Amino acid sequence: MAEFKKFILGLIINPISGMGGSVGLKGTDGKKILNKAIQLGAQPNARHRAEELFNNLVPIRSRLKIISAPFMGAEVVRKLDFDYHIIHHFLFEKVDSIYDTTAQHTQIAAEKMKKIDDLRIILFVGGDGTARDVLDSVNMDKPCLGIPAGVKIYSSVFSLNPRTASDLITQFLWDEVPLKKSEVLDIDEEAYRQGRLVSKLYGYLLTPFNPSYSQGAKLGTPDSDLSNQEGIAKKIVENLKKDTFYLIGPGTTTKAITDALDLPKSVLGVDVLYNNKILAQDVNERQILELIKGKKSKIIVSPIGRQGFLFGRGNLQISAKVLKLVGVTNIIVISTRYKLHNILGQTLKLDTRSSETDNEFSGLYRVIVNYDEYRICKVQ
Repeated sequence: MAEFKKFILGLIINPISGMGGSVGLKGTDGKKILNKAIQLGAQPNARHRAEELFNNLVPIRSRLKIISAPFMGAEVVRKLDFDYHIIHHFLFEKVDSIYDTTAQHTQIAAEKMKKIDDLRIILFVGGDGTARDVLDSVNMDKPCLGIPAGVKIYSSVFSLNPRTASDLITQFLWDEVPLKKSEVLDIDEEAYRQGRLVSKLYGYLLTPFNPSYSQGAKLGTPDSDLSNQEGIAKKIVENLKKDTFYLIGPGTTTKAITDALDLPKSVLGVDVLYNNKILAQDVNERQILELIKGKKSKIIVSPIGRQGFLFGRGNLQISAKVLKLVGVTNIIVISTRYKLHNILGQTLKLDTRSSETDNEFSGLYRVIVNYDEYRICKVQ
């Protein structure tokens, strides 16, 4: 029986990535914000995302060897019985828990992996901040692929989710897809918390590319969309129900609704509207659950430009728990024509961090694209 040489892959998990999302902190960069997220009850989720990825790679497990670091991936591949090797550095010896890991640990791990000649690709689990740390060490010297786990995921270096990442990795290892220069974007978290989206291009990573599995960079909203947004807002306002809680997602398209009501809106947060009044702004998952439990409620959400995500990008406060409480029939999707036109296949996406919820909320949705104008779009 012929023996095949194993593919060597690098794995870096930012174990605290995404912890600020469900508690409404819009990121987890910096020790101060991490501590605040923990105080608010945030739970780490990045390792679960990595486990989902490697569970999907089990069919080719015998062909893989994983290079990783303590608290940053080694535990996942050990648990799932993958062949693995742990990289060593004196800074890793000082790490006693996931909360001791920093950007420097990511950079060191990426730097060491870059120097391994036979290593085919570096997989990193995190958000835009993690992508920047990998970029600082790797540049375009080694192929990389991001698995989304953070709050901020605007870069195009990411797969759509862990499941599609496993397919993309397999295709890359068997030379079925090309490499592409993909953007590493990040935003100013402090400005983000103040309701301003200030993004910057930091550079490029080489990533495997398949348009069905790869995420595009976020598309901004042009000024020409303003009248279209007003038409959508007018339709929504005319159909608001009495004694119903409306969770209004982030973005300028949803903000047009509160503008039409002459009400304030946190552009990058989730706000609660009830009987034409804003009850709460920039709420987190816990606050949402307390407000709507046992009450009639609906969610008004607009997909992220170009990427097409309804949930799982920039609105982690609307968690799987919240979605199940509201119900699939109470999701109102709105989008300008321009935004929808620039989403590949006009197919909208879910990445709620729960495969069960993603499957439950998949299907055909009516999308309001102007006053009395609709599209039927697939959500998956």
